[in-house]
Amino acid sequence: MASELSSQKLIYSNAELKDMGFSYYKIAAFVEQGILIKLNKSHYENTSFNGYLNDFYYVSAFVKEGIVCLMSAAVYYGLTTFRPDSIDVAVPAKKKLSTYPENISLSLHYYSAIKLSTGVQMITEGENCFKIFDIEKTVADIISDRNKIGIEETKEVLSNYLSRSSRNINQLYRYASQIGCLKTLKTYLEVLV
Repeated sequence: MASELSSQKLIYSNAELKDMGFSYYKIAAFVEQGILIKLNKSHYENTSFNGYLNDFYYVSAFVKEGIVCLMSAAVYYGLTTFRPDSIDVAVPAKKKLSTYPENISLSLHYYSAIKLSTGVQMITEGENCFKIFDIEKTVADIISDRNKIGIEETKEVLSNYLSRSSRNINQLYRYASQIGCLKTLKTYLEVLV
């Protein structure tokens, strides 16, 4: 029955396992046998996973409404060579985590409702998925948080974004306007272009 777990899916929720026909007793047996590792009350890691491992797959297990953001998203889009020590995750203001992952470091960034709902996309890689802000929203957020991120890192991200043929400057302007950093964006663009 354990063979019904896909070797291409890393994280399973209780609901997914129940929908697959596994009882709580069977799920507990999988944990005891080492087939699943219990991450928290509602999610499990599949030990037979043999696909490409992306730490972003863990985000929704620990922060259901979490969205990969800032420098972690910039790395995903190839906008920086900087490697963050932890995964930057946007969460609703005042959100608390009840369980932190042991082997993955998450850095929570508290966003307003408008900032959290703008530019979100779902990335699906095989049977795994995660939420991340699109590239223009990522750049706008980094400009908005430039004092926390660092001026050099912000400049690198924006320069690399501007060198892309697929860039959408109008969308970048819209996001910057929505989150209140349009004036700063224009200043950066005057210097860089």
